Amino acid sequence: MIMSRIQAPPDEAQGNLTDRLLAGLPAEAVLTDPDITASYTNDMASFCPAGAPAVVVLPRTVEQVQHVMRVATELRVPVVPQGARTGLSGGANATEGCVVLSLTKMDRILEISPVDRIAVVEPGVVNAALSRAVGEHGLYYPPDPSSWEMCTIGGNIGTASGGLCCVKYGVTAEYVLGLDVVLADGRLMSTGRRTAKGVAGYDLTRLFVGSEGSLGIVVRAVLGLRPKPPQQLVLAAEFGSAAAACDAVCRIMAGGHVPSLLELMDRTTVKAVNDMASMGLPETTEALLLAAFDTPDPTADLAAVGALCEAAGATQVVPADDAAESELLLQARRLSLTALEAVGGTTMIDDVCVPRSRLGDLIEGVERIAEKFRLTIGVVAHAGDGNTHPTVCFDAQDPDECARARESFDEIMALGLELGGTITGEHGVGVLKKEWLAREIGPVGVEMQRAVKQAFDPLGILNPGKLF
Repeated sequence: MIMSRIQAPPDEAQGNLTDRLLAGLPAEAVLTDPDITASYTNDMASFCPAGAPAVVVLPRTVEQVQHVMRVATELRVPVVPQGARTGLSGGANATEGCVVLSLTKMDRILEISPVDRIAVVEPGVVNAALSRAVGEHGLYYPPDPSSWEMCTIGGNIGTASGGLCCVKYGVTAEYVLGLDVVLADGRLMSTGRRTAKGVAGYDLTRLFVGSEGSLGIVVRAVLGLRPKPPQQLVLAAEFGSAAAACDAVCRIMAGGHVPSLLELMDRTTVKAVNDMASMGLPETTEALLLAAFDTPDPTADLAAVGALCEAAGATQVVPADDAAESELLLQARRLSLTALEAVGGTTMIDDVCVPRSRLGDLIEGVERIAEKFRLTIGVVAHAGDGNTHPTVCFDAQDPDECARARESFDEIMALGLELGGTITGEHGVGVLKKEWLAREIGPVGVEMQRAVKQAFDPLGILNPGKLF
């Protein structure tokens, strides 16, 4: 229904589109060379179709974004917002004949306030750059996706990104206090607040977080900050089965512990890391659990968690003595995805989140799916919040293997829903999971979400074909 209200500009109209854009933008901000625009076609997701953009625009100001949206509305041209294109669901993929609106040039940190504990930033600010900047003020911005050295705050907001620290500190949505958003028709709207509290009206800020650029273009964000915590210490626990490791996770969380990190790697992932980096992990390791604490006395916390791991059947528990040892223990986790890529050449990273109590069932189910489809599928998980990343390894040049990879991906998502989970914990829906979103939220849910889309974007020009 939304796609029917727009169409790609015909060849004779593209010149008019470019001329109209150039009327309010500097020449260097408007890219039309097909060899250049092709590099803005897609994000990092597999199996997601993408079209060729008519033009790529790189604005530097709010007014320039407003101009782009006014032109797009007048000409009925679709607009696809983009950040660093590190997404894994096709949410930033171009549609045929669209305007790609790349926000990477809007990369200023406008304000850092230690008193109010906020930062005000443009959408193109890189996550790691913000983290380092607030750290100089003794502050901390917790959301830390694995691509934090590349991904942008705007992209993080678009997909409601998470990261390794979610178990204690939560996801992006919990740190976005207010937004400036350019709507589809070019109007500028402010939502939310910069105060510690505020409940005036509907929470439109949270509505935009996770909307994948389908409701408006975020051009400024007010982000909440925390005091910088002490340096964390890490513990590694090896287990003879994934079930035992998941039992340890349940014991840790039921015991009231609040780790700053609680990550799990299954045997497939452990083997891949060993093969690539010679980490020295025992060949008998079926699961590796990493726990960290950034409390005033992390040693005591690690000792308590270590005892729980041993009670669950850990074969070895190794607590770090200092930050350097902690970083060494975390290396295996950081290398996981790179190591799995080396197994098959191409990876398809799922993002299924289940209740913590069903984490073991999910991992066992993935093992059965891997055997059924004759594929290598490794699981790494933010175990503390039940968010798993089953990673399907396959040869992209082998059609049969590609087909099996896609089928296995769908079965993993079905398993997640069966276990009371969700199809995505932090990567978003994009193109990849549109059908599965409809299954998860049901027909009434889809109807209401489309009604929200209609209210903000009646012409359906914002990131069409995504979500539903």
